[in-house]
Amino acid sequence: MGSMITKEDTDEWRQARKRARKNNYPSLATANSVAADRPAWGTGPRPIGARVINLKERNLDMLKNDLILRNPLRLMGHENEAIVPEGGFGAVLARAGVGKTALIVQVALDTMLQHRNVLHVSLDDPVEKVNLWYQEVLNSLAHQYHVRQIKDLWESIQMNRFIMTFKVEGFSVPKLEERVKDLTEQQIFNPHMVIIDGLPFDERLRGPLEGLKAFSENHRLRLWFTVTTHRHEEPAADGLPVQLSAVADLFDAAIQLQPEGNKIHIRSLKGGPAESRDQLLDPATMLIKDPQ
Repeated sequence: MGSMITKEDTDEWRQARKRARKNNYPSLATANSVAADRPAWGTGPRPIGARVINLKERNLDMLKNDLILRNPLRLMGHENEAIVPEGGFGAVLARAGVGKTALIVQVALDTMLQHRNVLHVSLDDPVEKVNLWYQEVLNSLAHQYHVRQIKDLWESIQMNRFIMTFKVEGFSVPKLEERVKDLTEQQIFNPHMVIIDGLPFDERLRGPLEGLKAFSENHRLRLWFTVTTHRHEEPAADGLPVQLSAVADLFDAAIQLQPEGNKIHIRSLKGGPAESRDQLLDPATMLIKDPQ
């Protein structure tokens, strides 16, 4: 089969929804509001269970906000995903094994922390391996920022991600549109951002990219791509990697991972603020190094 929504995909979504319903605690504002038929909690002792629930949810919200402030794009001087508008394209470029997927997963996790849905389309790896990327990156973030609530955090955002797999030769814009239509019409998942991981960028790609551009504009989606570059290739005349140069007009943002010695530089090729400076990717954790 060229593409599929696997049993693991739908099981993952159902389990996440079940957890969300099970943990559907009232927000702090709701818990403190006064019901019409009973006194306000402020006039007497509050139920202990409700207070614990509120503190747990409030702490998770504070944790999410803290991680959002540390997201990879903001550390580079960008204002979150605003560099890729609705209907826009973003790209992460690097040689094989340098950290493209790790960086794009950090961008995805930031979107998920904001309660927005990410559809991760993998053309190379099975669902289990993609899911492992998310868990490893989140665990690394938890270790870097001393997060103890990693299990609760993961359970609170997992429902905002859906993994879809295709074989490279079976991938096409109509097939992707069909799968997304299935997800939305069946009320399984409604994405805000789509990651296409593993699409070969060559001279034949402009037509499919134009189709994806129309798809993203019609559905008001932000699309991110991973783009594999090669060590032996010289940049194009415009200074961009040859994989991007011929289609650069379709992209709003492009970020390149460039190894130099024992360091991996993160450089904004397109879409970043003029005063944007390079950041470094930690080769051990594959996370952007926090300047603080």
